[in-house]
Amino acid sequence: MILESINVGALQVNCYVLSAAQGRDAIIIDPGDSENKIRKVLDKHRLKPVCIINTHGHVDHIGCDDAFGVPVYAHKDEIALLKDSGRNFSDFLDLPISVKSKVTALVDKQRLVFDTIELEVLHTPGHSPGGICLLLKKPETNILFSGDTLFYGSIGRTDFPGADTDTLLNSIREKLLVLPDDTVVYPGHGASSTIGHEKKHNPFLKVNIA
Repeated sequence: MILESINVGALQVNCYVLSAAQGRDAIIIDPGDSENKIRKVLDKHRLKPVCIINTHGHVDHIGCDDAFGVPVYAHKDEIALLKDSGRNFSDFLDLPISVKSKVTALVDKQRLVFDTIELEVLHTPGHSPGGICLLLKKPETNILFSGDTLFYGSIGRTDFPGADTDTLLNSIREKLLVLPDDTVVYPGHGASSTIGHEKKHNPFLKVNIA
C-alpha cells in the first residue's frame, strides 16, 4: 500500500495520497493547495487519481478539488460549504473558491471502495457540521485520517460559524476514542499520533486511564 503525506498551502494542510500499489488508482484526501506537489507524488508512483475526499469544506482543504478532473466526495452536510465561497472562508482570504466538480454526498458509516482500498466514513461534527474522519478498513487497518477533528495533543477549532466545542468533543469520544489504542491518526494539520497517545496526553480530552 502507498500512503504519502504532502504538506500543502499557506496553512500547512496535510494532503494524503492513498493507493493499493504502484501504477494503480489513487485517492486524494484534502488537496487544499499545491497541485504540482501532489502531481509529483502521483507521477512518482505512476498513480491515476480516481477521486478526492474532503474531510470538511474549509478553504484550506478544498483549494485543488477541481484540479484533477475527478469526482469529489464530502459529507452531505458539508456540500454547501464546498459550493459557497463565503461559507468556506475563501472570500475572507480574497481568493474565492467554489468547487465546480461533481460532489457526491457521504453519510455516517458509509463504506467507500476504490480498487482494493476500503474506507469507512465516520461523521464527526463539531469543527464543521459535516466534518468526517476516514477509517481505513482494507488492505490495512488501524489507520485513521482525522481531518480537523483530532490533532496531536489538540482538537479542531470551534470558533467558526457552525462549530461547537461540546459537539466536537462528543464526536471524538463516541467515534474515535473507541478505536484500538494502536490506531495511527493522520490529522489535517501537524504530526501524526495514535488513539492511545491522545487518550493519555491530549489535554482537551481528559480521559482517565486506569
